[in-house]
Amino acid sequence: MQKNDQLKLKLIIFTIGLLIMSLGIALMIVSDFGVSPWDVLHVGLYYQFGLTIGTWSILVGVTILGSSALLMKKWPQFGAYLNMLLIGFFIDMFLLLPFLTEPETLLGKIGMFLVGMILYSYGMGIYISAKLGAGPRDSFMLAMQEKTGWKVSTVRRIMEIVVLFIGWLLGGPVFIGTLIFSVTLGTFIGFALPQCQRLTDKIINKSINNKVGKELERGAS
Repeated sequence: MQKNDQLKLKLIIFTIGLLIMSLGIALMIVSDFGVSPWDVLHVGLYYQFGLTIGTWSILVGVTILGSSALLMKKWPQFGAYLNMLLIGFFIDMFLLLPFLTEPETLLGKIGMFLVGMILYSYGMGIYISAKLGAGPRDSFMLAMQEKTGWKVSTVRRIMEIVVLFIGWLLGGPVFIGTLIFSVTLGTFIGFALPQCQRLTDKIINKSINNKVGKELERGAS
């Protein structure tokens, strides 16, 4: 399997992961049960200044990528830019769906939120498994970790707290789900990422073997 073919396959997997992850974000937003700290910021900016939630996700991503580039004195991998653009676009796309509405009951809100969180975790696992680069927020986290020498967990925790506080000041939706997300996301990702990585490796290896097999058949004929 040529490198171009492998890159195309990875791009497909990467995009599918972002699509699933964005659907998870949209479900959590619509559930009105709480969202991730970053989405508290995006929704808060939307409340205060208009535009769309997806647009703010992109604009915040641009700011963060620029900050990462300044700190590291190098540009992030192209996957970071693709991540930033596609997630913003996909979030707005899903939020425009007429049948995606806020549940009327608390049980419905909880259910939609949990489904959203599961999709978010597996979507993240799928896009990371393609190994085309970290997203803007992860790039900034790694840049800060390298500059400060602090643990990744410490840097990430500080980032989440600062972003959550700013989003809350802007009127973003901080609720029980926000706490649940912050406390349990690591566990969700811990389950999802290894499964997604095994599946991606299996798909890529199968494609490589099929390609080699076809080339051998052509050579034999």
